[in-house]
Amino acid sequence: MVAPKYLRRVFLAAPLAFTIPSSVLAQQEPCIGNSAAITGPAAFTGQAIRMGAEIAIEEINAKGGVLGKPLRFVQYDDAGAPPRGVDNTRRVALADKCIVILGGYHSTVSVAQVEPVHAIGIPFVGVLAANTQAIENGRNPNYMFRVSAKDKWVARFLVEQAAKVSKNGKIAFFYENTGWGNGAVPDVKAAIAKSGKELVATETFNWNDQDMTAQAIRARDSGADVALFWALDREGNQLVRSMDKVGYKPTIIGAWGIAGNLGELAGPLANGVEVVQTYSFMGNLDHKGQALWQKIQTKYGLKDPSQIKMGSGVANTYDAVYIVAQAIEKAGAYDWKKVREALYQVRYDGLVAKYDPAFDSSDPERQDAILPSEYKLTVWSDGKLLPIAQTPYGRTN
Repeated sequence: MVAPKYLRRVFLAAPLAFTIPSSVLAQQEPCIGNSAAITGPAAFTGQAIRMGAEIAIEEINAKGGVLGKPLRFVQYDDAGAPPRGVDNTRRVALADKCIVILGGYHSTVSVAQVEPVHAIGIPFVGVLAANTQAIENGRNPNYMFRVSAKDKWVARFLVEQAAKVSKNGKIAFFYENTGWGNGAVPDVKAAIAKSGKELVATETFNWNDQDMTAQAIRARDSGADVALFWALDREGNQLVRSMDKVGYKPTIIGAWGIAGNLGELAGPLANGVEVVQTYSFMGNLDHKGQALWQKIQTKYGLKDPSQIKMGSGVANTYDAVYIVAQAIEKAGAYDWKKVREALYQVRYDGLVAKYDPAFDSSDPERQDAILPSEYKLTVWSDGKLLPIAQTPYGRTN
């Protein structure tokens, strides 16, 4: 498979010529690494990953660790910048000698990590970034795995939701001009075409754009009564404000880039904005979710589940660490190649899903562990992101 142009640009931007010391190849360490946004507007996503990883590792170590050794977690800041993600990948693999690297929030970073991950041969497990091509990258063997949502499946899910609420069958699509947003375009177009609905407006924008009035006017005048968002909270805020300014009031349904702090940024204008999730700590929790929430309260001093920004990231990471731990046990060694092969053998009853199996080597789409049947619809309501069935907006998936 030939990588799309935006992927090739990212790959070529990072110098990849380096020599892997034989000492590194000989033995890896009981270490799980992560490159994520720890600073910047998406810093809450790095915090979510850290919460899920630290608590899972503490639980695993309390039971004796993995292969008789305690796991440790190392996390480095990429601030959403692809070159830093590439550097962090090398650092995690070659300096820390970790057995696995977990992905972060930004798809542009995950796309850039495809090359160094395969050049080195360290398994990568994404826990937030959803770009389809980052995982379905045509590599064989493929070292990129994911315990998170996938844009191809998210697009279908969002279009299904749009079809339920649209009165005229007309849909507008707003997406950021990045690898994540551009990567979603073919997925969304294919899903809408299959649904029999009509894509009547396709509007893009850049990070930090302050006024999206022109895009809002064009979408309004197209007659679309549902708008799909592929945006981060910051730009999502500007979108809903621009829509309000021109009197455009569609039903808004978004990928989870607007799942962090849109409610704080946009205030009442965020009310009713729907967002896909893989997990929510809001509302009714099963015993596993309640146990994890209690540990989060104790360890991080949170008082209310609404203080968890990007709860899906916490839950996905928690499950991913347990899946990795089982793979190491099955591999019988801290060895990149053996652990990669063992990931296909893992079956785990997790927080987000029952992974049976987690991955399937016979199906390229099943480098992704969380299936669309596990996706959940949430909605912003008075500053909190709640399961939609538990709100006045209530409908089920």
